[in-house]
Amino acid sequence: MITHFIFHSKKQLKKGKHVLPLRTSRHTMHKDILQILVTESEIAQLAQKLGQKINEDYHDKHPILIGLLKGCVPFLSDLSRHIDLKVDMAYMSVSSYHGGIKSSGDVNIKMDLDISVHGRHVLIVEDIVDTGNTIVTIVELLKHRGALSVEIVTLLDKPEGRTKPYVPKYVGKTIPKLFVVGYGLDYEEYYRNLPYVGVLKPEVYSTKEND
Repeated sequence: MITHFIFHSKKQLKKGKHVLPLRTSRHTMHKDILQILVTESEIAQLAQKLGQKINEDYHDKHPILIGLLKGCVPFLSDLSRHIDLKVDMAYMSVSSYHGGIKSSGDVNIKMDLDISVHGRHVLIVEDIVDTGNTIVTIVELLKHRGALSVEIVTLLDKPEGRTKPYVPKYVGKTIPKLFVVGYGLDYEEYYRNLPYVGVLKPEVYSTKEND
């Protein structure tokens, strides 16, 4: 048990006001992780490597980086710092998981772009490409809207999970068919803030998924 204290001003203490400790329990989020699959340092190296490749391929194209919320946030932030180009950034909120561990197959656009992609080169930034349902749908949509090109840059690729064929152009690391969380990836909206990518212990989600 960790105890935190509130420090009051000397004036308050002179008046004899009682100072009570605030008691908080240590966070146990890391205990739900079976193993770390991609470390913090490895993520940093992958972001740098992918950023350098994008610099080479898009040096004369003024691309739009489109992040798919919410999972893209940490990766887009780190990746963009290694992209030495003039870029536009935009976001879409798209879901096919709805908080669980299996894709529903239905892609729901919750928040659309606030920028036109017509006549532009587009790079979709993803935390992971799994079933391919979301990516294939969004790529087709952006091409229909007139994008000159649409490519994917993803930190993780899980090809064994595909239900629709798709090969992302820029991949940080290919992983096996495991349910992973951290660094933007979630289960029931938790674990996104882990600084690494880890395999979630089955007992964390098996009870609910079997209900």
